[in-house]
Amino acid sequence: MKIAAIETVVFDLPTKHPHKLAMVTITTQSMLLVRVKGDNGLEGLGEASVVLRYGSETIEGVQAAVEHYLAPPLIGRDPANIEEILAVMDGILKDNWCAKGVIEMACVDLVARTLNVPAAVLFGGSVRESIPVLRVLGNGVAEKDIALAEEAMAAGSNNRFLVKLGRADPKDDVERALAVKAALGDRAIVHADANQCWNEATANWCIERLEAGGIALIEQPLPRSDVDGMRRLTERHTIPIMADEAIDTLESAMAFARNRAADAFSIKITKHGGLHRTKKVAAVAEAAGITMFGGTMLESTLGTFACIQFYSTIVRLDWGCQMFGPLLFKDSITVEQPEYRNFAITVPRKPGFGATIDEDKLTFYRRK
Repeated sequence: MKIAAIETVVFDLPTKHPHKLAMVTITTQSMLLVRVKGDNGLEGLGEASVVLRYGSETIEGVQAAVEHYLAPPLIGRDPANIEEILAVMDGILKDNWCAKGVIEMACVDLVARTLNVPAAVLFGGSVRESIPVLRVLGNGVAEKDIALAEEAMAAGSNNRFLVKLGRADPKDDVERALAVKAALGDRAIVHADANQCWNEATANWCIERLEAGGIALIEQPLPRSDVDGMRRLTERHTIPIMADEAIDTLESAMAFARNRAADAFSIKITKHGGLHRTKKVAAVAEAAGITMFGGTMLESTLGTFACIQFYSTIVRLDWGCQMFGPLLFKDSITVEQPEYRNFAITVPRKPGFGATIDEDKLTFYRRK
């Protein structure tokens, strides 16, 4: 089988409510669909979702990188030779992890569909049938966050939550997170994420109070470059410290593992440049005794299916996953919808990632 064509479409999905992160408030999320068509008549699907200011890429830049630089030299190559595909792309552009990752994702889907097996089989097979799902509470107001959490628990979709911090005064942020935890009590697990917004002194002050109030984990409290500061926080506090933005490449994962600068890694497929590279990051974490969490870049149903297939193959996924995107958006571009029940998401078993594009929905949401 050879790659016959690679096509891209940018689409924008509206959210049900404003989603406030430390770096941006999201009301519409932009994503890139990549279709890798094989000469056997089948196609593979990939999705890149970009959160502005999380990294250096934009959705328009990802599309340009794919269309003008990465796709042309891949035509005629075997999509099953993933290491060759990655090497070719690395030889053309430095970094551009989202662009490379979305092409690799579509190649994996195409190969799995050709073999008529779930994509998880290509990564050793699933070790679980469902994955607990953590939902981000991004309202920025304690009462609204609590109401959203209560609604999710009543629906059976989530009993793990993350409070986004970093935008307000640290004292106010801590009070909001503790108010959410106090309201939910032992019925729910609550994490807090500062998205790199604290310095070390502020982080120590906040973490001590968050831990005392029952918060289960602190995600990326310091800027991504402060490996030593993350190590000191990890050594000082009993509550687990998770690295997210700080680990993108295999080399950065090695640096954090070598320095014991985190208790947990948030792994993300497009952040690491594809599924195969994410598997390598996961291997580093596993070898170092670092637990893992299946993070999100706010993917649609398509990206969610891909992530869930892959995350189901990670043995040390102790913290579950964050694949709540389909619950945040008003609509989707796929025929199939993820199944959330018993506070977990079910791993799809169809060939490839198990997603089929709803062409009418794609036409409606594609960027004009």
